[in-house]
Amino acid sequence: MTTRLAVIADTHLTPTSKRDLPPRVWDEIAAADLVLHAGDVTTPELLDRVASVTPVVAVLGNNDHDLGRLPERWTDVVDGVRVAMVHDSGATKGRARRMARWFPEADLVVFGHSHAPVSEEGVDGQWLLNPGSPTQRRRQPTHSIAVVVLDDGRVDARIVSLPSCHQG
Repeated sequence: MTTRLAVIADTHLTPTSKRDLPPRVWDEIAAADLVLHAGDVTTPELLDRVASVTPVVAVLGNNDHDLGRLPERWTDVVDGVRVAMVHDSGATKGRARRMARWFPEADLVVFGHSHAPVSEEGVDGQWLLNPGSPTQRRRQPTHSIAVVVLDDGRVDARIVSLPSCHQG
């Protein structure tokens, strides 16, 4: 069995936002079996919209003041892969060891907060993934998300750069 994940974080959309997720993000959401949102959703309406297309799991970000129902951390097994998610993984220095301590059983750890995309091997083969942000690139060259294919316990994760002509 193969499972496709669309991984997003730091969308920072509000009901009064004039922006939306870019069309490519909605395409990836529609193609996914599951969406992981690593926090800073900021509005329940976005989660409802995503859930109307594809099942979604989200964790609480530091800007999710109206989403207290979300867990701070989430773990589950998806297609034989032990997946963990948290919004803020802490400082870059020491991150790999910290994630191995926080989630010792996880094969894949998803996080957000920094808006800086990361897809790299951590400690003992644990994969660390930050999709960046599809709406606020900050100092990054492009907006981004991640797509992950899980296949019989294997993880294939890639960062997807998005056109940035539509966003600030």
